[in-house]
Amino acid sequence: MKTENISGLQLFYLMTGYVLGTAIILGLGLETKQDAWIFILVGMSGSLVIVAVFTQLAIYYPGDSLVELLPKVIGKFLSYPVILLYISHFTYSAARASRELGDLIVTTILSETPILVVIASFMVLMIYCLRGGVETFARMAEIVFPVYIFSLILIWILLLSVDQFSIKNLTPILGMGVTPVLKAAIPNAINFPFGETVAIMMLFPFLNNKRYTRRIGMSMILIGGLLLTVNSIMMISVLGPEFYSRDVFSLLAATQMVSVADFLERFDALVILMMVAGVFFKVGVFTFAAAVGISQLMKLKQYRSVLLGLGTIIPPLALVSASSYVEHIEFGFKFYVPYVHTILQIILPILFLCIAFIQKKLT
Repeated sequence: MKTENISGLQLFYLMTGYVLGTAIILGLGLETKQDAWIFILVGMSGSLVIVAVFTQLAIYYPGDSLVELLPKVIGKFLSYPVILLYISHFTYSAARASRELGDLIVTTILSETPILVVIASFMVLMIYCLRGGVETFARMAEIVFPVYIFSLILIWILLLSVDQFSIKNLTPILGMGVTPVLKAAIPNAINFPFGETVAIMMLFPFLNNKRYTRRIGMSMILIGGLLLTVNSIMMISVLGPEFYSRDVFSLLAATQMVSVADFLERFDALVILMMVAGVFFKVGVFTFAAAVGISQLMKLKQYRSVLLGLGTIIPPLALVSASSYVEHIEFGFKFYVPYVHTILQIILPILFLCIAFIQKKLT
């Protein structure tokens, strides 16, 4: 299964796009209003510690994925339920990202199309790409990521032309004090989107040069975090803190205000392009991680057949997980992110590293 190899740059593109994913479109730290950019910086700073945990585990067990190293750390008996939890997490997270794409597409350009058709069509293309192997997926990331970043920078430039753009919308900085921002950011800003990079531990075994493990891990958090911070500043400057805190698709709302010389308008397509690209990274990594995890748990020789099964599970799961997008967001940010993410992406990895450290010292 590990005869495929990807370069460090390919993994960086893939995982940086994964960090941005749906977070670039959705407003982060809505409750902190004009301090949302500080919310993101706090999450990024805390995530550097968490990613250091992920990469250290990968260094302790080079060539092993998360599923393969768990039996060595906590034993075969305890590892099975934990592995199942991570596989379920990857699968459900792929469904959540697919749901967010479906809702955006149906809300904006395909209002008469059933959301299941949108999600299922995207999933067919996603599985087709992933069945080509991790090398094909990584090469696709090399093509998609530059287009993604170009679109983002172009949107930022266009937002500067909006009449309502004012950097004063960022004031007063920390007007309510530091405590409310820290309480909102810890652990939520660490968990989403940065903590979700726990999935990179399923990709490290395919890296052709393991020396770059830590460098890639830290770079994807720093670059992704800084891009999200600048994006948040741009959205707040255009929308204002009050509107920013209430709008579901903040970047789309800000872009709809762009009008160059009353001639060039309707740049919504750029935002939708970015959403599709972001979900490509996010769903692709989650689905691939789940497929590799299942194949390793069940001792299968390859993971491609597992992808077909996941491709039939994820679209209906995306729909049954919530009756509406409001319920979807509410469940995610009030339960799944603060509780499930905290356990799987912060507490357990730190526990695994402590055990692995003791094992290494005793042997």
